[in-house]
Amino acid sequence: MSNRRTALKNIAASTAGMLSITEVFAATEKALGPKLKGKINHSVCKWCYNSIPLETFAQKCKNIGITSIELLGPNDWPILKKYGLTCALPNGAGMGIEKGFNDPANHDELVKSYEDIFPKLKDAGYTTVICFSGNRRGMSDIDGMRNAAIGLRRLMPSAEKYGVTMIMELLNSKVNHKDYMCDHTSWGAGLCEMVGSENFKLLYDIYHMSIMEGDVIATIKKYHKYIAHYHTGGVPGRNEIDEGQELYYPAIMKAIADTGFKGFVAQEFIPKREPLASLKQCVGICDIA
Repeated sequence: MSNRRTALKNIAASTAGMLSITEVFAATEKALGPKLKGKINHSVCKWCYNSIPLETFAQKCKNIGITSIELLGPNDWPILKKYGLTCALPNGAGMGIEKGFNDPANHDELVKSYEDIFPKLKDAGYTTVICFSGNRRGMSDIDGMRNAAIGLRRLMPSAEKYGVTMIMELLNSKVNHKDYMCDHTSWGAGLCEMVGSENFKLLYDIYHMSIMEGDVIATIKKYHKYIAHYHTGGVPGRNEIDEGQELYYPAIMKAIADTGFKGFVAQEFIPKREPLASLKQCVGICDIA
């Protein structure tokens, strides 16, 4: 708020006698971005907007009121900092979605990869990083959970040392990620219990979990203590989260806020219309009072 007041005073002083008060406020909004309601911290996944250069996208996001662009690696972080943005969920480690912690054969490489990224995250001021379970490949869910817990527990001392929370994404195995193991919230919560560290949590992807298990609001209320991050997406199709799909996002956002959640909600839909107009609209849908 103090930054907004300072900017408003500066703009007003420099344009005295030239602009109306409405124009002064418009100039402030352009400089700082719109003032959103504040219950939800807004982020966006860059991969959905790959046609827009990151520097341009960062400026546009700031104008919308988004404070984070995520799923970016170290080479991209300086651009975010240039525009006063953060990366609420960085990548830059791991072996991809299909090769994850459920397979012990991956553990040595995964441990090295994450131990390499932890100090870079700390230096950048970031406190999270994404990770994945991997595909089943005929493995039982309980064996995969045990295996994943063994691998993740190897990393918890380093994660705790650097103040980084590893966040495993819940993905659907029905439509988009066939055979993926971490495809139900209950499985992810069980893994959190096995790992036994506050530095391991879940990314609850609303689109993916609506497809796999439905009952989105009740699930969020039940498992919220294990969830450190959220993604959006319209069902079906993973497009805009407006009235053209079946989920009512204002109620979902209220449920998230009611749990006391202070992290980020990231837009991760694939726009069918003009991308930035859709992004602004969907941030507005999630910007609850």
